[in-house]
Amino acid sequence: MMRLFVEPNIWNVSRVLIYRKHVDNSPCVLEILDTAGTEQFASMRDLYIKNGHGFIVMYSLTNHQTFQDIANMKSVISRVKGSQPAPILLVANKLDLECQREVSTAEGNGLAQLWDCPFIEASAKDRINVNEVFATIVREMNMTSEKRQKKSYCCCTLL
Repeated sequence: MMRLFVEPNIWNVSRVLIYRKHVDNSPCVLEILDTAGTEQFASMRDLYIKNGHGFIVMYSLTNHQTFQDIANMKSVISRVKGSQPAPILLVANKLDLECQREVSTAEGNGLAQLWDCPFIEASAKDRINVNEVFATIVREMNMTSEKRQKKSYCCCTLL
């Protein structure tokens, strides 16, 4: 994985990153699809969700509007996935900007409880908990996969 922080105004359309990682001694290939900026294209978003195996739903802890914007993502994912549920991980980004926090940890934990999913606060810029984010979603996908009695090797799409 590139260890490069890209300022947010450079990218604003969906992009894909292939990330090879070992989690719990199992090799994984993650296809990470960043859909930020595609909110107005519901059919495109739904196609990405339909093909996804796990979902990292992220908001900025420095902007309460982003927290409100993702509030219905669990229901959107559930609707699109139907009888093929997929794990979700809720992530609060920009932990490095704690002094500008607008969304409390309690609010994030509350939404994660409502969604019945794990919650992590992270900083992409300072690489705080970034590895834990990917390891957690892989573990969640592996648990889902084990329930479906598939191999522990995963190749998947993350949104």
